[in-house]
Amino acid sequence: MRQLVELKKAYRLLNHGPTVLVTSAHAGEQNVMAAAWNMALDFEPAKVCIVIDKNTYTRELVEAAGTFGLNIPDRSMASATLAVGACSGKSTNKFATLGLATFASQEISAPLLEGCLGWLECKVIPEPHIQQRYDLFIGEVVAAWADSTVFSDGHWHFPPGHSRSIHYIAGGTFFETGEEFTAA
Repeated sequence: MRQLVELKKAYRLLNHGPTVLVTSAHAGEQNVMAAAWNMALDFEPAKVCIVIDKNTYTRELVEAAGTFGLNIPDRSMASATLAVGACSGKSTNKFATLGLATFASQEISAPLLEGCLGWLECKVIPEPHIQQRYDLFIGEVVAAWADSTVFSDGHWHFPPGHSRSIHYIAGGTFFETGEEFTAA
């Protein structure tokens, strides 16, 4: 079940370094891409950073709309996570081709993906120099949710047998988030 995440704690959805699926939309067009290069940036207002290559359709849509969604997939979505990078959204409807179910976001035009562990809706904070030179986008998180079975009271908890976030390494290989522990 999706539960609202307090914006000042939204950074915790990304703080452990998961791979994300970036959704974008503009003028009736939609796309999704995978991104391992993302991070939480600030608490209040909540901000994130993401690398979006200038040659991608996602970049075109994000620049036009000024918004993007971050979806945190689990192991069951690893194949789809790889697949969204294997073709261009300019010539393929990745949502239909891969059977990716979506739901409407609250604050942005991009759809969000069903079956994920967390969702962040972001508005681009324009920084043309870093966007053009480094492909780095800063987004203010304007809404956030998480699956209450693995995130509650502002913290991840991955009970045995439940879904865990994934972390892309390279060459089609992922790690799954491990067990939590507290330093003694």
